Amino acid sequence: MIYKYLIALAYNGKNFHGWQIQPNAKTIQEDLQTALSVILRQKICITGAGRTDTGVHATFYIADFDSNFEITDTEKLTKNLNGYLSKDIVIYKIFEIENNFNSRFQALYRTYNYFIAKQKTPFYSDFSLFFPHKLNVEKMNEACKILFDYKNFKSFEKLHSDNKTSNCVIFKAEWKETGNFLVFEIKADRFLRNMVRSIVGTMLDVGQSKISIEDFKAIIEAQNRSAAGVSVLPNGLFLTDIQYPQPINDKLKDVRMNTKLGFC
Repeated sequence: MIYKYLIALAYNGKNFHGWQIQPNAKTIQEDLQTALSVILRQKICITGAGRTDTGVHATFYIADFDSNFEITDTEKLTKNLNGYLSKDIVIYKIFEIENNFNSRFQALYRTYNYFIAKQKTPFYSDFSLFFPHKLNVEKMNEACKILFDYKNFKSFEKLHSDNKTSNCVIFKAEWKETGNFLVFEIKADRFLRNMVRSIVGTMLDVGQSKISIEDFKAIIEAQNRSAAGVSVLPNGLFLTDIQYPQPINDKLKDVRMNTKLGFC
């Protein structure tokens, strides 16, 4: 009999080449699979909720794995994993889930936050982009509203990506100023490779009046990556939430409440 388990975790992506396993590169998926395989003494393969790029962080990430036997003490497994893994990965919770659960395909939407430091700081340089130039946040939020009018975001997609479609449904996009930080939040049913970082880079051009709102529309409509702005560095990008159907969300409520970023 096969038993399936959901695993909720977080990671600092600075020392990793993203989530997904790839040749000759350190990834979160590989480190987690290795740890589970050693502790459970069986070959474990993990399915993740989606890719994150090199250097990108996650305060809330969901994965699932199958086990050949029932794990009767998931709290002990959580503790053992946290002892085995590096300080860059933390396991919040593990629980048994229905065998048909898939952390990637059953996700309803995902939320990312990008953090920009308005003042230079030695403490958060690994987790934000220092951007000393003056920005028109009101105009950047005007650009955010434009995103809701479109579904094809090929202009913000990494070149030579293997996605079957460049369509996404964006539910929320907003810039907020909080303390010394400017925070971009975006929520969508799916994201293309490099999408958030290239949207942020293009919106910074809007905020500096390098391009107009009409230019921003034209960039989306061009469906051409070379039309958009440069991608910002990955260190300021966090995957902060993944929503699932009930009752899965209820089981993750306690985890979600304890994963808010405190530095901004």
